Amino acid sequence: MTKRRRSALVALLGAIPILLSAVLPISSASAHGSTMNPPSRTYQCRFNENPENPTSAACRAAVAAGGTQAFYDWHEVNLPNVAGNHRAFIPDGQLCGAGRAKYTGLNLARNDWPATRLTSGANFTFQVKATAAHLGVWTTYVTRNGYDPLTPLRWSDLEQFNQVTNPPISNGVYQIATRLPSGKSGRHLIYTIWQRQLPDSGEAFYLCNDVIF
Repeated sequence: MTKRRRSALVALLGAIPILLSAVLPISSASAHGSTMNPPSRTYQCRFNENPENPTSAACRAAVAAGGTQAFYDWHEVNLPNVAGNHRAFIPDGQLCGAGRAKYTGLNLARNDWPATRLTSGANFTFQVKATAAHLGVWTTYVTRNGYDPLTPLRWSDLEQFNQVTNPPISNGVYQIATRLPSGKSGRHLIYTIWQRQLPDSGEAFYLCNDVIF
């Protein structure tokens, strides 16, 4: 190879990343994660089961409704630019899927989603697996007494019981210590919003956990 051809090849290879950045979409979602204890719906169907052959009826129905890709993308149930305006972006009935078509299976109103048993009023540490960590505020809600899991989840079904800013992270897992709400029994849903800190990003993540008190 002549010196001139070698120089031209080097110049071409150096330009490839620039060319790719011009034609490929760049995702704004760099903070990813989901609850592993108790498992979120995406974590449950992805890791505790298998999206290709789910063992629970609820995960099978979720795959039938929205396909398997949602569970391979288990850690990005997100919206990029909500900046705290969650109710404006996510309609009633679509809270668990963040209003995104890909995650429509997470919104299924069923009373047989695999659920974790918790003790009402007890201290508990939520563990959230993070594939990328970022500063932010975590707000956690629980469904009100009288919640019917066979009815699509609405914003009015939720009451806040915890909020923490920048919880500690250990070995890639957020540790969110809280006292669980008192006066709860039976099947409920815990809903967490992880809002990244402005002005770093307006991105937010949404986590749904099925529990039995």
